[in-house]
Amino acid sequence: MLNYEIDPAALRPFVPRGVELDTWNNRHFVSVVGFLFLKTRVLGLPIPFHRDFEEINLRFYVRRRAEDGWRRGVAFIKEIAPRWAIATVARVVYNENYVARRMRHRIEQDDGTIAPNGSVEYSWRDGGSWHHVRAKTRGVAQPLVEGSEEEFITEHFWGYAAQRDGGCVEYQVEHPRWRVWRTSEAAFECDVKRVYGDRFVECLGAKPSSAFVADGSAIAVRKGARI
Repeated sequence: MLNYEIDPAALRPFVPRGVELDTWNNRHFVSVVGFLFLKTRVLGLPIPFHRDFEEINLRFYVRRRAEDGWRRGVAFIKEIAPRWAIATVARVVYNENYVARRMRHRIEQDDGTIAPNGSVEYSWRDGGSWHHVRAKTRGVAQPLVEGSEEEFITEHFWGYAAQRDGGCVEYQVEHPRWRVWRTSEAAFECDVKRVYGDRFVECLGAKPSSAFVADGSAIAVRKGARI
């Protein structure tokens, strides 16, 4: 997870109706996130050849005041997956901006977990070139620190997707608190203008505010509802 501070004006055209931008210490962020879906089920059913796959997304942080208080969530600029069917279903069901691209990953592991001082890399091919997000871990994974930037980035449990008619779909995401590795190196090698557009070139071309690797967990994404 590579996290970049951004001018909120660049994000406002993407904010779904009914939510507002969320901040940490009065700073706005976008994150480049690479991860693996493993043993995926859709409505409780495994889909052959679509259970294990990579994803890269560019996301930002929003919140909505509901009857139970503030709901802190994420909205997506673009999501990249390696299967045409996955991208198509996500566009049709949630109106998420998914595209299908050839992808690959490399994770240095030790007994099924990321090795101390190991590395993680996710890549995708676009426009005849490979683009990468990578990080080298330092030490062992640690619990999240209360009030930290890492907690802000990972502890958003709602998703919001703008709809074609101007409405918004809200869905809940459930997972336990993750542990995180700090990083000794992190890099994002990408033709940002081609992949994400002009408004993100300056932001994603700068040094990230933070970069870390999370251990992940089982995750449940609940059915969405219009707000």
